[in-house]
Amino acid sequence: MTIKQRFWQASTILEEADLLFDEAACRAALERMAEEITADLAEQYPLLLPVMGGAVVFTGQLLPLLRFPLDFDYVHVSRYGSELSGSVQLNWLRAPQNSVEGRHVLVLDDILDEGHTMAAIHKQVLEMGAASCCTAVFANKNINRPKPITADYVGIHVPDRYVFGYGMDAGGMWRNLGAIYALANK
Repeated sequence: MTIKQRFWQASTILEEADLLFDEAACRAALERMAEEITADLAEQYPLLLPVMGGAVVFTGQLLPLLRFPLDFDYVHVSRYGSELSGSVQLNWLRAPQNSVEGRHVLVLDDILDEGHTMAAIHKQVLEMGAASCCTAVFANKNINRPKPITADYVGIHVPDRYVFGYGMDAGGMWRNLGAIYALANK
């Protein structure tokens, strides 16, 4: 596919999408989450571990709102790549470089879909010796199946549709949007 074709594909995806949460709603959810996280972790000197690349927008917006000392690292674990549905294979592309032993860890991700990725990271962090591990996701997908993990902090709840924006992508596109959209139902 040429760059021009990819551009038109991206434009069509956004034009046909349904806006679920505008930028103001996303900002309000983020500010509420920051208050909740601060109330719980401000005195813990936590290690934050965002999951790249989806959590980059969420993390970048959240960090300036956390006005307490913290350490920062990241993990890169993926089930999706640029596909629109998850595989059962987890790809550990990067483990934390800072020691998590004895630390209070906060794992950040863009969305808790079925929960397999977050559950695997949570388990690994605890096995590495963390004192505690809590999780924060900007979006929690409301699915009609049990999840292996529940996020401790949630910004917004989204329907069981393919959503994108605010770090979440549609076929590798539109992570940069400040609002949340759902792919058009066809």
